[in-house]
Amino acid sequence: MTKSNLLLIGLLIILASCSTRKEKIPETPAMPGKSEKMIIYQMMTRLFTNTNTTNKSYGTLQENGVGKMNDINETALLGIKELGVTHVWYTGIIEHALLTDYTEFGIPLDDADVVKGRAGSPYAIKDYYDINPDLAVNVKNRMQEFEQLVERTHQAQMKVIIDFVPNHVARSYKSDALPEGTKDLGLGDDKTVSFKPTNNFYYLPGQSFQPPEGYNSLGPNTFPTKDKKYTEQPAKVTGNDQFTATPGINEWFETVKLNYGVDIQDNRKTYFDPIPDTWIKMKDILVFWANKKVDGFRCDMTEMVPVEFWHWAVPQVKAINQDIIFVAEIYNPNEYRNYLINGHFDFLYDKVQLYDMLRLLVNQHAHAVGIPQIQESLKGVNHQMLHFLENHDEQRIASPAFAGDPWKAVPAMVVSATIDQSPVMIYFGQEVGEPGAGAEGFGGEDGRTTIFDYWGVPQHQKWVNNGKFDGGQLSVEQKQLRQFYGDILKLCSTNQAIARGNYFDLTLPCLQQSAISPFVSVFARWDGEENLVIISNFNSNLEKVKVSIPDELASAMKLEKGKAYVGRDLLRSGAEIGFNESLVAEFELPAYSSFILKIK
Repeated sequence: MTKSNLLLIGLLIILASCSTRKEKIPETPAMPGKSEKMIIYQMMTRLFTNTNTTNKSYGTLQENGVGKMNDINETALLGIKELGVTHVWYTGIIEHALLTDYTEFGIPLDDADVVKGRAGSPYAIKDYYDINPDLAVNVKNRMQEFEQLVERTHQAQMKVIIDFVPNHVARSYKSDALPEGTKDLGLGDDKTVSFKPTNNFYYLPGQSFQPPEGYNSLGPNTFPTKDKKYTEQPAKVTGNDQFTATPGINEWFETVKLNYGVDIQDNRKTYFDPIPDTWIKMKDILVFWANKKVDGFRCDMTEMVPVEFWHWAVPQVKAINQDIIFVAEIYNPNEYRNYLINGHFDFLYDKVQLYDMLRLLVNQHAHAVGIPQIQESLKGVNHQMLHFLENHDEQRIASPAFAGDPWKAVPAMVVSATIDQSPVMIYFGQEVGEPGAGAEGFGGEDGRTTIFDYWGVPQHQKWVNNGKFDGGQLSVEQKQLRQFYGDILKLCSTNQAIARGNYFDLTLPCLQQSAISPFVSVFARWDGEENLVIISNFNSNLEKVKVSIPDELASAMKLEKGKAYVGRDLLRSGAEIGFNESLVAEFELPAYSSFILKIK
């Protein structure tokens, strides 16, 4: 049997499974006041404005430089705003463990044996109530500089999102910026037992923590605390639930797990009455930052914290600002509705479904029929899924590990941005094809932009252009790519059919009519008089496409059979595609491209 025959049989099996009647998924009511489509721009704050091009592996702050909050000025923010952005996610704002000496400011040295990289992970929080000193021009005024950044962002008519890391903290956690009357985490813990509902941490009584054998956070470099003499007695449980005093190098050994009243070793037995002390402390932290006028929290590893905590805490924070948003980093689709309904989250990561599917499609390792399958599985909550193709955890599109060419992801970006009412996010540098190249330090050469080390981001730096933020060093092709991102994101935030309209899949009916290849996605979005048909070609070859608008969709769009229409592409191609009296259009779609046809 030929490979093509096998492919056809596989496709028919998929189509048959799609037509099987499924149990009805309960609808989740739309959230009031959330009809505007959010466009999020994530930046690694310490890298965004760094113009140093040294890029020495494991380089110090002095050698490789670091970006400052004050450098994110009005011009920089307007450059982000012009992409259509509504929210800026400032990653790495809260103080975390790092290996630069700030002892002159009263900040104790962190231990190099339990810090990943020179600049440290922004998810190993050292003080929930303070700002990363790396980001400040004047370290003593670091909180004021953050408040000014929030104000500048608001003046640029964008909102501010920061990270909330609730599951774990740095092993060196100790707050020196506690508000008056607040007790620090771990004070009063009973360290003679592994678990106690009133404890903030889990312990391993009688055992001393040992950093991973052979761990080296600094390569060949030295540091006063790089001595393999880290002391923690008794050992605390590691952030990813490792009940061992000797976690491996691939575990989250630089962090310790917070105790929310769940006995993890006793079948996750819960003790939520009375309210655990950790709940109160973490709610107070959220309230603290809400009062700093931040507009949202991206909540790290949400599923590792019991949904009951979110059910209790989120409404209390929203009582301060009803428009504040909560975004959950979540990877278990079986828990999506639980965290939306019971956890009161506004939005969830759509990583394991749409992101994974689009990445496979970009590399032609999957078929476009998977897209409507995902949409069906998320029926009722589609508008609450945050779509993205890059973030700090994922490999860059332009890296050899993903696509190797940023233009190959154009159809994926169009689908990600336009498929429903949900937010869409890009990661700084994505819009100019940053490949994440270089062995920065702890992370090594992995296709990601480092979150662990001081570094310059070369292609993004061309847009920064020594602080002018005008793209002056970008190539013509990079300017074209950034223009594409601006076009698609601005269209998403302004077009009523995309921002708040309905969705209708056309991929399945087109496949059943053999009108498209398995690498072409087709769907419609409409609202009122605004009718769109969106076609994306994930193939490396030009595709001949035939799109028929069925009677059900024609009725919804108020299109009449027996009348011809024209679909004009809104993505600058200039294409005008005719739909005949039977509402059928036939045309050619170039490789790795999309049409967003406005039908009139």
